[in-house]
Amino acid sequence: MFRHQGKSRTLKHNLRIATILSFVAGVVNVTGFLAFNQLTTNVTGHFALFISDVANFEVWKGTIYFLYIFSFLFGSFISSFLIEKFKENKKLNIFVLPTIIEGLILVSIAVIGNTSIVKYTDLIVCALLFAMGLQNSFVTKISNAIVRTTHLTGLFTDLGIELSQLFFPHTHPNPDKIKATIKLRIYIICFFFMGGIIGGFIYSRLQLELNTLIFAAIILFLSLFYDDMRYQLIRTKRKFEQRHL
Repeated sequence: MFRHQGKSRTLKHNLRIATILSFVAGVVNVTGFLAFNQLTTNVTGHFALFISDVANFEVWKGTIYFLYIFSFLFGSFISSFLIEKFKENKKLNIFVLPTIIEGLILVSIAVIGNTSIVKYTDLIVCALLFAMGLQNSFVTKISNAIVRTTHLTGLFTDLGIELSQLFFPHTHPNPDKIKATIKLRIYIICFFFMGGIIGGFIYSRLQLELNTLIFAAIILFLSLFYDDMRYQLIRTKRKFEQRHL
């Protein structure tokens, strides 16, 4: 799911990566909100608050929301930069790099929360937004802009459009393709919601607080390990079959 690109990428690959990453985004979003009272997977609300402060001539106060927005943008930039930089290296799975960085950021924030009192909460929020920018960028590139996992506004918009298209088969003669994309949107929404529910339970009921981010990082690393192990098994199987032809 982290390796296939272009024409070799199927709906199954997109469903797998969408469910994992949207679940992780749901966990990060609820953890950031419960810990710091800030949304950490999108910038729409932060942009509105920034504009509100500017309109009220409180530009300095709105600077923090600008930093939130920039952090998400910078994460997206770094993710895309790394992918473009190393895409010619055939031995390297370039989409692993942003995923590992994201996981390390989540673990680091949890460790900081365990070892010291978090004084600069705005920096932690910026780090979470940076991580979500990383994730949204690489999943957008690997799926050719079909999958986005960190915010739901566009998803619900696309879902509404695609549902309406099912009622007009004459102008949209490929209902199977439309149903496939609808299925993908519903999976992302459901797993984002599930990630939020489970993340909230771990944070509040189990009282793990920022350690909830370690849970999200473990899911990321396990998905990378599973994907690599599955890839190696498929390669070994193909080599074995070619030798015995």
